[in-house]
Amino acid sequence: METWKIYAFAAAIFAGFTSVLAKSGLKTLPSDIGLAVRTSVVFLFVIINVIVWHGAGESVHALSHAGRRAFILLALSGLTTTISWVCYYRAMSMGTVTFVSLVDKGSIVVTLLLSTLVLGEAFTWKIGIGASLVLAGLVVLVWK
Repeated sequence: METWKIYAFAAAIFAGFTSVLAKSGLKTLPSDIGLAVRTSVVFLFVIINVIVWHGAGESVHALSHAGRRAFILLALSGLTTTISWVCYYRAMSMGTVTFVSLVDKGSIVVTLLLSTLVLGEAFTWKIGIGASLVLAGLVVLVWK
């Protein structure tokens, strides 16, 4: 199996733990404070990851040659991540992890559409069927 696929599966597994651990932690903290604690830990470990895998020198070199567009796009990605996380944590503090996590995974449909329209990635029949199943699952969830 290709390395990027292993990382993708690992990301899915850890994301599953993330939601349950976060919900447990939110029992005694407001959602925004819980998110601040989580984000601080994420920041610390991402910095350590960069230093371990790339070293300080290579990181500074890459940043100095990245270009303005890369910074703007990554900053916008950070902004949308923040909005998503704030909404996710507030929803999780009020609702159930099972419902909130499943609805949150509906973001894959938005990602598929944008990756096709903006990035020009292929939209195959397999992707279409997968997206349809995700949408069907969302409909089942919200059906009264």
